[in-house]
Amino acid sequence: MPRHALRLLFACVALAATAAASAQPRGVPLMKPPLGQAAAPAPQAAPAGVAGSVRTITWEALVPADWDPFKDFRGLDFQMLDDSDPRAAALMKKMRAVWDHAPVNQAMIGQHVRIPGFVVPLEDSKEGLKEFLLVPYFGACIHSPPPPSNQIIQVLPKVPAKGLRSMDAVWISGTLANEQTDSFMGAAGWRVEALSVTPYTEPKR
Repeated sequence: MPRHALRLLFACVALAATAAASAQPRGVPLMKPPLGQAAAPAPQAAPAGVAGSVRTITWEALVPADWDPFKDFRGLDFQMLDDSDPRAAALMKKMRAVWDHAPVNQAMIGQHVRIPGFVVPLEDSKEGLKEFLLVPYFGACIHSPPPPSNQIIQVLPKVPAKGLRSMDAVWISGTLANEQTDSFMGAAGWRVEALSVTPYTEPKR
């Protein structure tokens, strides 16, 4: 029987644990994307017109430095379990619960920030997107298991964001709130009522 689902989820946990345990260079997201998928663009200098009080951050800033999502699963020989094995189902449920209630970096609560990421639409309308998830790598929540909740931001634009499609890269800015939100696309540990949502553009060199 196939073991793909369990292996994929376990591999994602391993990636997060490795990243959380090591110092990440600026501009590299905590959740490294699966092979062949794009990471969120690296932050650049704030564009003209954005208030100086806005802090441009990377995704690793949202996660406690000492968080280890792997600690409850060390020593498990997951490769011996088929997806059809009840023990595999129990393990996947436990792993998903850990990710869906992942702790956030408390120091970031209430901070006015600017961060780049990819759009996962939740509520669209003729006026534009009224709600979406911001995720750190291309395909998250759609083509692969969702990242941990401390790496997903629920975004509520002040003005519906027009012209955006699934997996478009954008900048958002607003105040970070630690509010758990469960949606059909994944659990978010952060919430931002975005003052601005703008398409991501590479800086001129």
